Amino acid sequence: MANDPKKPDFSNVQSGAQSSAPPPAPKADFSNVQSGVQSTAPVVASAAQTYTVAKGDSLSKIAKHFYGNASRWRRIFDANRDQLDDPDLIKPGQVLKIPADTDPHA
Repeated sequence: MANDPKKPDFSNVQSGAQSSAPPPAPKADFSNVQSGVQSTAPVVASAAQTYTVAKGDSLSKIAKHFYGNASRWRRIFDANRDQLDDPDLIKPGQVLKIPADTDPHA
C-alpha cells in the first residue's frame, strides 16, 4: 500500500509561504528626541495666580513667599478687599488673589 501506483506521492513536498509584496518599512526610532518650548515673546506675569491660606499664614508671610519681601503684604490685601476687611483676619481655606509682581525692586 505504501507504493500504490494509483496514489500520488507527496513525500518530498515542503510547506512554506512567500510573498511578492515589499517588506514593511522599519519602525521610526524616536529614542533620541528631546522636547522643549522656546518663545521670543516677552514674559507676561499671570494675573490669575491664587493662594489658599494655611494655618499660621499671615499676609506678610505670603508676600515674602511670592515677592521675596514681607513688607509687600499690602499689595495682596488691596487685591482682596472684596473678601478682607482687616489684614490681620485671614482664615485658613480662604483663596486669595496674588497680583503679579509688577515692581520687583519695591
